[in-house]
Amino acid sequence: MKVDVLLGLQWGDEGKGKVVDVLTPNYDAVTRFQGGPNAGHTLEFEGQKYVLRSIPSGIFQGGKVNIIGNGVVLDPALFKIEVEQLEASGHDLHGRLLISRKAHLILPTHRLLDAAYEQAKGKGKIGTTGKGIGPTYTDKTSRNGLRVGDIEDNFDAKYKAAIDRHKEILSHYDFHYDLEPIEKEWLAGLEKLKQFKFVDSEHLINNMLADGKSVLAEGAQGTMLDVDFGSYPFVTSSNTICAGACTGLGVAPRRIGEVFGIFKAYCTRVGSGPFPTELEDQTGETLRSLGHEFGAVTGRPRRCGWVDLVALKYAVTINGVSQLIMMKSDVLDGFDTVKACVAYEVGDRQTDELPFEISGVKPVYKEFKGWKTDMTKMTSESQFPKEFSDYIAFIEKFLGVPVKIVSVGPDREQTIVRK
Repeated sequence: MKVDVLLGLQWGDEGKGKVVDVLTPNYDAVTRFQGGPNAGHTLEFEGQKYVLRSIPSGIFQGGKVNIIGNGVVLDPALFKIEVEQLEASGHDLHGRLLISRKAHLILPTHRLLDAAYEQAKGKGKIGTTGKGIGPTYTDKTSRNGLRVGDIEDNFDAKYKAAIDRHKEILSHYDFHYDLEPIEKEWLAGLEKLKQFKFVDSEHLINNMLADGKSVLAEGAQGTMLDVDFGSYPFVTSSNTICAGACTGLGVAPRRIGEVFGIFKAYCTRVGSGPFPTELEDQTGETLRSLGHEFGAVTGRPRRCGWVDLVALKYAVTINGVSQLIMMKSDVLDGFDTVKACVAYEVGDRQTDELPFEISGVKPVYKEFKGWKTDMTKMTSESQFPKEFSDYIAFIEKFLGVPVKIVSVGPDREQTIVRK
């Protein structure tokens, strides 16, 4: 068997959680392979809304194994809150959620470092969520991190050494903080974390594949936030692309199967950084309002714009996407005209390839007649208005990959699988 990968193709917030939930019945296990609690995956079903930060979105489908992989960074304090919220809703995670020993821990001082670094940047700040993700990956790369497996052996001494090191770094910044309340919450979270089973996930996953079990890898953030291939430096601190599933789970490239690429019918971005198709006008406000475009974790309003097919084509290429999934199609239901960026003007030339620097490029648009139809109650593609079908057909031709699933609303039932 192979690992199928599901990931975002834009700047995150594409709706990955909902699709993972829909696809989970086809798999024996769902895994997270990178990122941390800065990524909120929202799911809605049976009149309830859930936001997952670190726990895989397959947790709601009974009998499935859910694994937090080695590439994830985990904050025990936020993990405790997430688990308790799910338990209060009647979802028992014990026995179904496994955690890699090699996953790195976000320490309480990582959050302080995140805030201090961002403050020091002033106007050049990245727009981090302040969850300590960047400093944790920095410690991982510099070989100073603590991992989940460290909890099992002489952890107190390792923890103190790491905290003392961070305090020394913080002393060089004009940054005031109170560690005690943050640390108290963190240590309580650590006790909650200890209630779950720690595993050598790379062995577990490869053994499952060898036994004919199917595995779905759930990505966080989006391709354009990848630390190598995104709009650097306004990116996250991990590899959000398909290759990240190999290093974040410990599986070989030849073990990768289908690659599901998720994108919105329009485009959004949170925080700072270039956004070629951003609409800073009433149309952008309308997209934000209709799409409820506010961060699931931070609550920050998302910047909105038309779909960027240049960036999408780039994302499809570097991920090896085999199937496309279009989200929030219904948000465009009321527009007279819908646009799609098909090229950039860079100086005196046009290109349909993503350049090294996308700041300042001018989008070239193709216009489509709006479908002016409420699609939220539709249950099959035969009900799609012709204008919407034409929009999909153009995207498929431009990207060279079929759109297999179309979402027409937030509920798991508002999901149409195309033939």
